[in-house]
Amino acid sequence: MADSTESEQPQVSRRQLVKFAGVGATFVAAGSGITPAHADDAQERSGGSRNRSWRAGDHHVHSEYSGEFDTSVTPPRFHKGADAAYPIVTNAIMAKNFGLTWAMCTDHGGPTHSKVNLEQAYPDLLLSRGLVPEVLQFWGMEFDAPALDHHTLMIPRHDDEAKMLFELESRFAKHDAFPADPSRDTEAKMVEFLKAAKDMRQKPLVIAHHASRSAPGLGVYGQDTPREFRNGNDAAPDVYIGFEGAPGHQAGPLNGGARGGYGNHPTYGGFDQMTARVGGLWDSLLGEGRRWWITATSDSHVHWTRGGADFWPGEYSKTYVHARQDYADIMDGLRNGRIFATTGDLVTSLDVTASNRGRKAAAGENLTVRRRDRNDVEIEIRFRPLRGKNANGVRPEIRRVDLIVGEITGPNSNRDADTNPTTKVVARFGPDRWRRDGDEYYVRHTLKDVQTNLYARVRGTGTNEDEPLADGKESPWDDLWFYSNPVFVHRV
Repeated sequence: MADSTESEQPQVSRRQLVKFAGVGATFVAAGSGITPAHADDAQERSGGSRNRSWRAGDHHVHSEYSGEFDTSVTPPRFHKGADAAYPIVTNAIMAKNFGLTWAMCTDHGGPTHSKVNLEQAYPDLLLSRGLVPEVLQFWGMEFDAPALDHHTLMIPRHDDEAKMLFELESRFAKHDAFPADPSRDTEAKMVEFLKAAKDMRQKPLVIAHHASRSAPGLGVYGQDTPREFRNGNDAAPDVYIGFEGAPGHQAGPLNGGARGGYGNHPTYGGFDQMTARVGGLWDSLLGEGRRWWITATSDSHVHWTRGGADFWPGEYSKTYVHARQDYADIMDGLRNGRIFATTGDLVTSLDVTASNRGRKAAAGENLTVRRRDRNDVEIEIRFRPLRGKNANGVRPEIRRVDLIVGEITGPNSNRDADTNPTTKVVARFGPDRWRRDGDEYYVRHTLKDVQTNLYARVRGTGTNEDEPLADGKESPWDDLWFYSNPVFVHRV
């Protein structure tokens, strides 16, 4: 659904946008006669499932406001562009160019950064919203999570969004205090932050970034641990909702680095070990019945053609959300798991449904199966391959789709648990098993006589690997995967 403010915006030509994207973009915006778009009440209302479709986005994008602070003076002096290179509007232009309809500015924090966000970065975001209204541009940051690695802090679109971020960042971000305050860097402070966020009228979203980047080995964790995910999700289950399945910095190998910047222990097919290992940590959390979702992001700082490790937003990784084109429904889709993640544009739609006796549920939803009824559950997987060429100039080929099923056994007394031994690949479907329906393909598989609570999720690949292998220096374009989020089945 189009934002009602968009049609009233004077248009700036694509040529002007591209010309000024890298230098002086905010001055172009300021002089263009464009009024920054503000949310209205209609934008924030939920309207059910009508007009929803798969909309690609990215919730982890850096701008020139990921800078550095000179702490030799008081207050610290901020310098733009030290860590990430591009104006906010440049990222929006490139997101639009690579097919995204929503994106999020997530800059690094630092001492007194909450004031920089409020007074400098947010006005530029408003100008960018006016220049590129086709892309819904969320406000937030790469939150310096107490005791953990970075996280997305995504603020709902409303008139007080800037004040809301300022309040959360200034109170809880572990590096915002000046002088430094060690008491901010504790798990107790993280739980306090999540509880404060949960109690807000406009609830934000929190998603862990590159969760295993500091991990020294497979199943050996670094800054982010299974226990911390459980404790945070328990504190705010509708706020702390997941982690990046596919982290950013995927272009690292194109300049001799590691995918994702995972220099200690690698990614697997571009996906974090917490997601990629069947029966691993993600499945352990899902096996407790947790609503814990995965995404894919660019973590764009500097493009690989300029010596960085990054693709543009949407160039390689996409997080698809089943939603209307409005801020509230995008956030609702993320909060409720109507999400799939893909790299290299391997697919442009992915629908996973479970059905029983006329009842049906999709990703993020729950199918109830009555014990007195016939207990077969049919899983249908529908997907749409890319019809044209991706950003690498090729049309990617899907070689296989896998159905993965695990049991839901309830809360685990071991808060450090990172396995679900019931989770298995129950079926693999090559092209000879697919049926065509217009520009979609579909497969069906029946789970016979279901006697336990379970979840089903799907992954696919353009490789011949049965399981994703540990990544080396191969081109990321030669190692493409997609993952759905789960659909749940409960017997009553």
